Amino acid sequence: MQRREFLKASAGTLAAGAIGGVAYAAPQNQNNGGANERLNIACIGVNGQGMGHVRGYAGRLNCVVSHICDVDTRAAGRAVAAAQKQQNSEPRVVQDIRRLLDDKSIHAVSIATPNHWHALATIWAIQAGKDVYVEKPVSHNVSEGRRMVEFARRHNKIVQTGTQIRSQPGIREAIEFIRSGKIGKVQIARGLCYKRRDNAMGRVDNVNAANAPKDLDFNLWLGPAPQRAYHENLVHYRWHWYWDFGNGDLGNQGIHQMDVARWALGKNELARSAISLGGRFGYVDRGETPNTQICVFDYGDAELIFEVRGLATKEYRGAGVGNVIHCADGYVVFPSYTSAIAYSNDGQVLRRFNGNGNHFENFILAVRSRRREDLHADIEEGHLSSALCHLANISYRLGRPTPFNQQTKTFGDDRAAAETLERMSDHLRECMLPLDKTNYMLGRRLTIDPKTEGFVNDADASRQLTREYRKGFEVPARV
Repeated sequence: MQRREFLKASAGTLAAGAIGGVAYAAPQNQNNGGANERLNIACIGVNGQGMGHVRGYAGRLNCVVSHICDVDTRAAGRAVAAAQKQQNSEPRVVQDIRRLLDDKSIHAVSIATPNHWHALATIWAIQAGKDVYVEKPVSHNVSEGRRMVEFARRHNKIVQTGTQIRSQPGIREAIEFIRSGKIGKVQIARGLCYKRRDNAMGRVDNVNAANAPKDLDFNLWLGPAPQRAYHENLVHYRWHWYWDFGNGDLGNQGIHQMDVARWALGKNELARSAISLGGRFGYVDRGETPNTQICVFDYGDAELIFEVRGLATKEYRGAGVGNVIHCADGYVVFPSYTSAIAYSNDGQVLRRFNGNGNHFENFILAVRSRRREDLHADIEEGHLSSALCHLANISYRLGRPTPFNQQTKTFGDDRAAAETLERMSDHLRECMLPLDKTNYMLGRRLTIDPKTEGFVNDADASRQLTREYRKGFEVPARV
């Protein structure tokens, strides 16, 4: 499916530049702030990760958090208090993002809403003349991400992805070391999301419909997503485990490590093929996304393998939530957000990398310079890494139940992928899972055209490149 076709497939497309059904043109005199001017920042979505945004800007970097926007006024109140403490001025609270974007005094917005709102909030903000910092994954599906890039380019806006690892000096040095070829060509870039989810934040045990709290505009929270009844497992965190709103841990925590893996490979396009398998193991609940998953991406001359484990597990080569980059003459382990260690193939330490950076500062510097090249995580970087997560999830969702004890060559002659599946099976046995009585979901192998960012001869998969949007919350399909 060509890119123009799946963009057109977006149901209920708004006319370009429309918000709430009304044409919305960027103000001609929109002031994005000079090199020394104070910048007014609006933080959108301030529960959880969004509080980090408030604290990152308020009274810092010659910025002021001038507005707080959240569909839940309880979260907004906490954010106002945090901002006021740091900057000695009280932000204005606006519950509805559509009203917020009318304010020409706002130079930039910083978005930490649930995933299903990322694309629409970003595009609306761009249309309203604002620069944007948007959390990861930048999109809820592949098509949205490319649209975000095109809107940013068309309107010449600075749009930063919230993959903070890209602003850590130690990590940047490690990537440069890998890409220099000092330990040989990269063969496999492995991402790891070993993060326990068999707890209150990961399990979805009860989905009884209820009345939404009076402080929450649940219709606005749903936004582009399908209509459904409120229940307490959606707001404010467990939405991650529902396909309508989240992308599982692959698109929650894992997107950080997916981005590092692609960065290490030096690939600025999607893979040639993708396949994913896994399941929701260790407990029975109402969640939809897998808590255990393997994703394999073929880049022709190299491979990207990603692992998600939501049950207690041992680290792999010293990394749990991190990366291991396998090269011809050694490997590099990324055990944290700020550090990496290079080893020879016999396990000798070759070099250590450390250092902290400020991703918000990088965004603000680029807003002032008006040079997107100054960004460490431009929106296109965010789109490509987010899209890999979406491709793997499409494969998984088109899969079929397969017994663990069935002797099949799931990954053909791919030894690294087969070894990864073997380790996953051992892990589940250690978690007391009876594999002889258990199925996993074996995803469809998807052939991808990196140039069009579509699938080759697969109508079922192509339909999942985008989604239907609720009326009034359509993500514009055309710039």
